[in-house]
Amino acid sequence: MASDTGLANAAWEALFRAQMTIAAELHAGDAWGDLVPSDYGVLYALSTARTGLRMSELGRDILLSQAGLSRAVSRLEARGLIERQPDPEDARASILSLSKAGVHMQKRVGAKHGRHVAEAMTRRLGDAELTQLRDLCERLLAAAPPTSEV
Repeated sequence: MASDTGLANAAWEALFRAQMTIAAELHAGDAWGDLVPSDYGVLYALSTARTGLRMSELGRDILLSQAGLSRAVSRLEARGLIERQPDPEDARASILSLSKAGVHMQKRVGAKHGRHVAEAMTRRLGDAELTQLRDLCERLLAAAPPTSEV
């Protein structure tokens, strides 16, 4: 069991360090314009939701604390990049979606960010390795208990 524990911890450490190293490289890039990367994450999550998201749904998709998410939503709403609409199923809740300006910003920043991600990843890994990495990460996510949703 000790060797399994050691190997599992070494794999975790390598995965964590690789993610942090590449994330730091991407965050330092020039894709963001006047956005911070976490604000772009909110725009991206909303861009994938056809009918918008409740704050609780957005929180499950964003790697931010509840307070950080609330601040990001407020900043983006103040800039006119996202809109709130009353939730027709729950009068206490709102549905968040991208405004036209938000759609434009997400597409513009997303295209540049996507190129940076591709450059960073393909500089390190070939197609077969990228496929394997994707598949392994999807297996890790699929096996996660429901309470560990991020």
